[in-house]
Amino acid sequence: MIFRFLNDTFIGTASRSLLAVFLFGAVACDRTPTPDWGGKNPEHSPTQAAAAVATDPPATAPATGRATPARRQDVRFIAYNVKNWLVTNRYENGRTLESRPKPAEEKAAVISILARHTPDVVGLCEIGTAADLAEIQQQLKEAGIDLPHSHFTGGADPVRHLGFLSRFPISATGKAEKTEYQLQNKLYFWNRGVLDVTVDIHGRNFHFLGCHLKSKREVEEGDEEQMRRAEALLLRQHVDSIFAKNPDERLIVYGDFNDSRSSVTGKNITGSYNDPGYLTAIPAEDSVGTRWTHHWALHDVYSRIDFIAVSKSLKTGIDFAKARVLDDPEWAKASDHRAVLAVFR
Repeated sequence: MIFRFLNDTFIGTASRSLLAVFLFGAVACDRTPTPDWGGKNPEHSPTQAAAAVATDPPATAPATGRATPARRQDVRFIAYNVKNWLVTNRYENGRTLESRPKPAEEKAAVISILARHTPDVVGLCEIGTAADLAEIQQQLKEAGIDLPHSHFTGGADPVRHLGFLSRFPISATGKAEKTEYQLQNKLYFWNRGVLDVTVDIHGRNFHFLGCHLKSKREVEEGDEEQMRRAEALLLRQHVDSIFAKNPDERLIVYGDFNDSRSSVTGKNITGSYNDPGYLTAIPAEDSVGTRWTHHWALHDVYSRIDFIAVSKSLKTGIDFAKARVLDDPEWAKASDHRAVLAVFR
């Protein structure tokens, strides 16, 4: 495993020094250990993905590190749960600190990770207010990543919302027709809702749907698993309504599913494999070949719960070899989630 890590690192960053390589490994290990498992996906070779990360870095402008549009026509999309970029109670040294924003060092880590990977489009979970989204937008601009177009939305949850930033103009926004469901004769509302935006990219429309489904934390108001499955069905119904209007829609469904791809929740979203509306979850690995995207520290559980899934009409336009789970050294300081990168041709 160590040999593979060093080999990939040297291939992808030949200009870095040996010292930098060992420092990277030390920092990552000090934060949270990386388990040696990933759950292989038969739809794509994981070896190709790891090799692409090492051999094909994004083109960058000399001054800012911003990807140069004239030098490439691909589009880099990052889906990221940034963990409570909002005002909430926080816990430090055994004490509760009431109504505190996300600490500055955590914000800086998020911005550093995003800026380093030069996204053209970013889908975010756990944003507090529109002002919080604007803060991320401004900090990215100061870091050399100008994403002037934005959208902010949410559901019944008054605290956590969904945010979207784009280098390309947003040509349309939408909403799901149905946002409530019943369990055992009790009415529930879609907690974080769905973010629905269409973006004009190089003269073609790409339709993004962002979500953040019910977590696995137990709640008094109902069964968390049933709630998550029901929200996934609401999302799927919205997907089907889009395909009913245009079966060839370039659709990207992304976000924090809070469940695995093979779970009932995951299958509720992606649909049946042979169905025309099936969504392919893009496989992605980190620099050492593992695929988990979330560490639940309370139970010390590593899992893949963050996804980017695409419609069949868009599948041929995905550069599967460049997909990646971003395991930058500061990932654990930034969030309990690791971001997922997908590249569209």
